[in-house]
Formats: sequence, structure tokens, C-alpha cells
Amino acid sequence: MGNEATFNYRVVRQFAIMTVVWGIVGMAVGVLIAAQLLWPDLTFGIPWLSYGRLRPLHTNAVIFAFGGSALFATSYYVVQRTCQVRLFCDRLAAFTFWGWTAVIVLAAITLPMGMTSSKEYAELEWPIDLLIAAVWIAYAVVFFGTIAKRRTPHIYVANWFYGGYILTIALLHIVNSAAIPVTMTKSYSAYAGVQDAMVQWWYGHNAVGFFLTAGFLGMMYYFVPKQAGRPIYSYRLSVVHFWALIFTYMWAGPHHLHYTALPDWTQSVGMIFSLVLLAPSWGGMLNGIMTLSGAWYKLRDDPILKFLIVSLSFYGMSTFEGPMMSIKTVNALSHYTDWTIGHVHSGALGWVAFISIGSIYYVIPRMFGKTAMWSTRLITAHFWVATLGVVLYIASMWIAGVMQGLMWRATNPDGTLTYAFVESVKATYPFYAIRLVGGLLFLAGMVVMAYNTWRTVRGSDAVEAPIPAAVPAHA
Repeated sequence: MGNEATFNYRVVRQFAIMTVVWGIVGMAVGVLIAAQLLWPDLTFGIPWLSYGRLRPLHTNAVIFAFGGSALFATSYYVVQRTCQVRLFCDRLAAFTFWGWTAVIVLAAITLPMGMTSSKEYAELEWPIDLLIAAVWIAYAVVFFGTIAKRRTPHIYVANWFYGGYILTIALLHIVNSAAIPVTMTKSYSAYAGVQDAMVQWWYGHNAVGFFLTAGFLGMMYYFVPKQAGRPIYSYRLSVVHFWALIFTYMWAGPHHLHYTALPDWTQSVGMIFSLVLLAPSWGGMLNGIMTLSGAWYKLRDDPILKFLIVSLSFYGMSTFEGPMMSIKTVNALSHYTDWTIGHVHSGALGWVAFISIGSIYYVIPRMFGKTAMWSTRLITAHFWVATLGVVLYIASMWIAGVMQGLMWRATNPDGTLTYAFVESVKATYPFYAIRLVGGLLFLAGMVVMAYNTWRTVRGSDAVEAPIPAAVPAHA
């Protein structure tokens, strides 16, 4: 079971370092496919480099490899620190790292080979799905086992968010991935037709709602107060935020299926719950930002705090934009356009990546007995390069998307379409170039982070921090 007098930092170190590695890999693939939309010949005629195969590799790498590693690293760090005990079962914790790494490597092999279930964000075939389920169940046992043996009277709110995300992702993955195997590399969904679409987007939107929101809110509720040196603005609001968010998010999936064969009433339910989502989302954002009340001056000199607070700004922006885009009349303009791509990346880069980067910058030096990263200036440079990259990316996609939607619906007096589809593609071309520049800047920031991380850990010995003997009465 390990040395119960120290925290288990080994698995935290492994996931934290791999967060940086997978961030570069996933974003490099993203830059490549962005370039392919400008220069289609970049496939060089090689099937493994085709856009249709690399795009799911990119989404899996950034969501599950980069984002997933950040969630594992921070949840294992936070649950130990807030419960004042060592992780439950070191061997299971080690299995989650090596099992998750195996899943990512298998994804990197199978997706370019064209082995896919074709379900968005759930493309991996059934043997890999089984491994994901095994790793996730082990993760739940480690996390909740640690909470069960805690030495603190109550469960800190960050652990509620981590716990909620772990349980929900298990449910989503197992239900949506139900399939009938045909061979080792091919299966067919257990659902058919519109039911398959409904189950898929119940999964797809809740992957956003729980994997990419609830989990990262766990980070926010721990690392923002820690880095700011202030208590969370309102503990009561954080509890309301948790319960309102997890109840409401579950019902929002149908907004991905407006104007499809899904029954109208189901589409409307998805739209209504998406609009309701604005309240808990903004409540949580304001709770995080208001934690800096009386400490705003710290933003001047603390680039880690810049990452954390700007991530909350992007969280607020994308959780306003999402409900707005779920309104049927707005969706009629935005659906199938690059506006959706801009929205996804304002959340994925601005919220998920920024909160992850800030949290990992906090964790890494502590794993190696340091008080801070090797270079604060490099963190600052990373922040500004990444921020410029995000702004270029999402602004170009917003403009391109609204333009596409307007061109596709434009008609002549006689009712014929004003523009051929290829004309909208031609008009979008310059914005794809701007998006590529934004992506390159964001990738450059990740390379800067990797260099800073290497300089921080180089020549340093890993540390296992002792668990404090006494538990504060107020903990």
C-alpha cells in the first residue's frame, strides 16, 4: 500500500509530465490538420495522414491525453492534500497511469489506420473501450477510497466536482460504447438510427459537461484559492454551483441535433436546459474570479494566476455562447459552420487548456522539491503567446462561421441560392490561414512550457511530501 507517512506523488508526477508531452503531440496534430484545410496536398497521398483520420486523433489527444492527464494529476494531488491521507492503493493508482497511457498509444495507432466506431469523441473500437472502462473503474476506486479514509471532517468542494466527473464519465462511456463486436477491430453500435444519435450526443455533450467542465472546475476550486492565497469567495455558492450544474448538464445534449429526425419536443428540452445552464456556469465563474477580491494586484506579477483567472473569463464566455447557440433560431445560422469550431476552441483552449496549464505550473515544482518553476519570465511569455493564439483562432472562426451561415441561407428573388457551396469555401480560406497562425502560437506556448518544465526538473530528485501529523480543526 506504500508508505502511509507520505503522499503518493509518484503518480502525480507521471501524469503531470505527460500532460505537457501530450499537449504538444495533440496540438501539433491540430496544427497539421488546420494546415491541411489550407493546403489539401499536405497528406502527400498517404492514407494515414488524411484529414478524416487525423481529426479524431487530434480530438482524442487533446481531450483524453492532454486534458485527461491533467485531470488525473490534479485530482490525485488535490484529493490527497485536502483529505490529508495517502492515495488509496498505490498499485491501482499505478495501473491508472500505465493503463491510460496504453489507451492513448492504442488510439494513436488505430485511428490513423482507419479503425473507428465513427462516434464523435468515442471513436475507439471495442477492445480499447473495455480497457478505458477498466482504467476508469480503477480510478474511481482510488479516488473514492482515498476520500473514504480521509482524516478531515468534511469533503472539500473540489473533490465533489472531481467525484461527480468520475462517476458520470463512467456511466456515459459504458452506455454510449455499448456495441456488438464483429472482429477485433470492428463493431456496430448497440443502438440504431435516431436513438443512436440521441445516445451519442447525450454522451458527447456530457463529455463536454463533465470531462471538460466539472473535472476542470475541481482544479479551479483548489488552485485559484491556493495561488491567490485567499479562501474561495463563497463556499455556499460553490455547493449550489455543483448541484445545479450536474443536474442541468445531463439534459442539454439534444441541442446538437436541432433540425434533425430527433422529435421536436426533445430538441426543445435540450434547448431549455442549455439556457438554464447559464446560471450555474456564471455563478461558478464569478465565484472563482471574486476569490481575487482584495488581491487583484497579484495578477501583475503572477503569470500562473493570469492563466487561472483568464481561463475563468473564457469559461464565462463559452458558457454564454453555448446556450445562445442552442436557441433554435440562432442554431439555424450557426449549425455546421466554423462558428461551432470557434465556440469549441474558446472552451477547449481558453478554459480547459489555460486552467490545466496554470494548475500544472503549480504542481510540477512541488513534485521535485522546488518552490517555483525555473523561469517566471517564460511562464509570462507562454501566457501572452497562448492568449494571442486563442484570440486569433476563435475570432477568425467566429467571423468565418457567421459568414458561412449567411452565405448558405442567402437566396435570389426567384428562390435560388445566391452562392454555390464552393464560394463559401473560397471566402473562408483567409480565415483558415489566421486560424493556423493562432494554432501555431498556442503550440509554441506549449513548447515553451516543455522547456521550462525540463529546466525545472533537470537534476532534481523527486520528492514524497510527509503527511502532516495533526489535522487543523477547521479543515
